[in-house]
Formats: sequence, C-alpha cells, structure tokens
Amino acid sequence: MAESTVPGDLPNPGSFTEAFLVYEVDVAEEQVRYYGEPMDETDSVIRRLAPLFRRRGYRVDIRYETGEHVLVATERSTGIDGIPWLNLVLLAATVVTTLFAGSQWYGIDALANPLALVGAWPFALSVLGVLAVHELGHYVLSRYHEVEATLPYFIPMPNVLGTLGAVIRMKDTIPSRRALFDIGVAGPLAGLVATVVVTAVGVTLPPVAAPESTLVAQIELGYPLLVRGVAALLGEPLQYGAGRMVNPVVIGGWIGAFVTFLNLLPVGQLDGAHVTRSLIGDRIRVVQRLVPVGLFALAAYLLVAEGGQGAQLWGFWGLLSLLFLRAGTATPIDETPVGPSRRALGLVTLLLGILCFAPMPIAFVG
Repeated sequence: MAESTVPGDLPNPGSFTEAFLVYEVDVAEEQVRYYGEPMDETDSVIRRLAPLFRRRGYRVDIRYETGEHVLVATERSTGIDGIPWLNLVLLAATVVTTLFAGSQWYGIDALANPLALVGAWPFALSVLGVLAVHELGHYVLSRYHEVEATLPYFIPMPNVLGTLGAVIRMKDTIPSRRALFDIGVAGPLAGLVATVVVTAVGVTLPPVAAPESTLVAQIELGYPLLVRGVAALLGEPLQYGAGRMVNPVVIGGWIGAFVTFLNLLPVGQLDGAHVTRSLIGDRIRVVQRLVPVGLFALAAYLLVAEGGQGAQLWGFWGLLSLLFLRAGTATPIDETPVGPSRRALGLVTLLLGILCFAPMPIAFVG
C-alpha cells in the first residue's frame, strides 16, 4: 500500500528496507514523509540513502516526531525561489549599522545630523565587501557542486564594527570530500583576496583625525601579520602621531583578517572544520577538542601576562567552540580522500589563517 502512494520519481520503500523499514507514506506538495524504523544509526542511514534520493532530486533527513521516526524527502533546489526578503532586510539593516559604526571612526556626529551617515560609506563598503566576497565564495562553489545553500545572511550589530559577520546555510547533504573541501576553502580564500585589496586601498588613503570623547577613542586594534605585511610592502604606516589614525577603510581589512582567522578554526561547522574534515576524515574529532583548550590557554596567558587585555574575547570564543563541538561537523556521503593538489591548497589556506591572527586583536585602553 505504501509503495503505490510514492511519486514515480522517488524510490519505492521496498528498495531500501535494509536501511529504513517503511510502514506508511505521506505525500505533500514538496515533501514525501516515510514513517518507519531506521535499521541503523541515523547518520549511517542518511549516508546510505542520500545518494539514492539525490539522484532523483531530493534530500533526506530523519526526524523523531510524536513517537515515530520519519524519513523526510524534500525536493532539492539550488536556485533562488522568489525574492529573498530576509536576506535583503538583514543586508539593509547591516548597511545602516556599518554606516553608524563608520561614523564613529570618522568622527561624524550622526545624532546631530543623521544624513551625515552617508559620509561613512567607504568604511561600510569595505566591511560589507570583505564579508560578501567571503560568503559568495561559499555560495558559488555550493552551486558548482549542486549543494543547496542560501544567499548570505548579514548580521547587523550596533557596535563599533557594525556587524557580527555574515553566514550562508547549507541545507543539503555534502556529496563528497572534494565538494566539502571546495565549499569550505572557497570562502576564506576569496575573503583573503578581498582583505588584501581593502587593506591595500585603506593604507594608501589619507589618515583621519582620531575621534575624541567616543567609544572608538578608547579602542586599540592589534593588527595581524597579514595587514602589517600589506602596509609594509606598500611602505605605508599603521600608526600616526597624536590626533591622527589610519583611514577607517583599513579597519575593514582588519575585520576581514579577524573573520578569516575565526572561520578557519577547525571546529564545528566553521570553514576550518570543513577543510580539515576533508583532509583527515574522522580524525578531526581529536583536532576539534584542542581548539577550546588552545583558546582558553590563550585567554589565561593574556590574563596573567598582559593584564587581561584580550582575555575576555578569547575566553568567549573558547565557550563558543565548546558549543560548536556539540553541533558536530559536516559528514560527506563519499569519503574518497582528496587529491594532493587539494591537500596542498588546504595546508596553505590554514597557514594563511595564522597570518590573520593577532593575540590581542582589540583592546580597550580608555
């Protein structure tokens, strides 16, 4: 009875009884729900059935609802359906918050003259640019490997940076280690290129008057080796005399480097975990456990040796990494190891991430 109700483009329940024993099928507009019992652990069942459904244009998931296991097959679509209103609203909100943040770095009194916010457009463009390029790197390679992914979601935040970054969400199973590697590495590499360009432009722009009596006047940025190297190659300073500071576009480059380093941490669903998982397989479980240990150790060192400057930041990220550990990492369907060229590129990318590290990236000195 169950088999006769399955759409013709989906496999018959009897063809995968060794993985999931079906006793009822419910067909909806874009989903088919198979009620039954998994014959193995959930992850193992999904990995066995995902290729079967993927070839027919569906992705699968197993849920436990009201005392029953449900294998949910959902139509896959790598395109954009309709107008992505949420993405656009978040982008517009982030434009506003980055303009407001930039006004503080430029010394613009936005409260007295809200229209003057427009004058902070170079800062907003640099920040949004590096974030957008990073996320679009993921998106383009997701489309290339026919993996369902959303457009970037920008995260607005009314702080001195204007944002907490941007993310895309993959809603699909990853077909292979190669696909996981390509999608994972594309964002950081694209973001690094954008970071270098923004930094190079920023250091060649004239310095601005250092803001007074604002929150940014109490902030000191620690520049990573990548930003320092770009400035040195162009013969431009990162420090000026009293009353002057680098052009705020440089801060866009600093944000790009900081975001790249954090994303390359090999834990959870971060880019570094995708790259590392594709290189070493399940051995990433050991590597992941070292991440919170290293972050807490760095926080402890700064607390003891540097008067606590930066300790809270790394302590916070140590806690976040523990949460990322619980979320687990992406598991590809095909575990065929990646080739030597991808291994080399992966190692280079992880090493470039080190160039984006600063032990005290931001400190309050006021």
